[in-house]
Amino acid sequence: MENSTEVFSFVLAAYGKIGELKYLYFCMMLLWYLSICVTNTAVIMVIFMDTTLHEPMYILLCNLLANEIGVSTALYPLMMSQMFSDTHEVTLPWCFLQICCLTTSASIEFCSLAAMAYDRYVAICCPLHYNVIMNTRRVGTIAVVVWMYSFVNSMFSFSFVIHLKFCGNVIDKLFCDQHLIIKLACSVSVLNKVSDLLHAFVTIVIPFSLILFSYIKILVVCQNTSEESRQKAVTTCTPQIFSLSGLFIGLIFHLIISMFNATLVSDKVRSFFILCILIYQPMLTPIMYGCNLPKIKQSLKRFLFGRK
Repeated sequence: MENSTEVFSFVLAAYGKIGELKYLYFCMMLLWYLSICVTNTAVIMVIFMDTTLHEPMYILLCNLLANEIGVSTALYPLMMSQMFSDTHEVTLPWCFLQICCLTTSASIEFCSLAAMAYDRYVAICCPLHYNVIMNTRRVGTIAVVVWMYSFVNSMFSFSFVIHLKFCGNVIDKLFCDQHLIIKLACSVSVLNKVSDLLHAFVTIVIPFSLILFSYIKILVVCQNTSEESRQKAVTTCTPQIFSLSGLFIGLIFHLIISMFNATLVSDKVRSFFILCILIYQPMLTPIMYGCNLPKIKQSLKRFLFGRK
């Protein structure tokens, strides 16, 4: 075991020396963060104000959009503050808080997509029973379960990290990462490794299994329906498929370089691909749903431009 010293802060080494470019980076991040908040909030407000959008699919979409604002708020303020830091240090409490927020948001993202996939499965495969199955009470229960499930999952995983003793404090990333912090521990028990794998299983595998089941059922039903019904199914499912594809590409890359020593990939390339999932996803979600779902598109036009 290496000699341990009490660690009060972590150093985010991926920032390096950015010099005078810090002002440009800060402005770019601030503009992008505000854009994420405005676009997601605009779609939420449209759904809230337009009573014709008070349907299960759009209520669950609000859940997803609120999470996009949450994950951006967990990431961007800390990153912007690091632009004007010479040491790029983050205190333990703030680093742990960011980890909790990011892991909870990741679970909410996948669970929300699973809930929306289930909603589409009921709407397409059981249309006559849709209003009975997806009633207001059940939709509200699903939304609460998504957040509680994700919070408990994140807290359970984090409970194995908070008691670790660290033999280093340098994180080669732009934000606090649970996998890399565990690697800084003087010793990691088998229980820590198992809990980390269990967290990944509960966060990704279980929601993805539900999503896969729902879309397989939808695909089977669509083969025996009319062209109009198939087109409607494609329209409502396309945004979810795009969101899911982007998430998995970014997440798989993130897990590979976090859990293994990806020495063949340069630091800049690693930082770029890791940030892609956290940068484009919160902006992609409102744009994809706003542009692809006809009801939201029409309501947005009325809300923004006063068009009928």
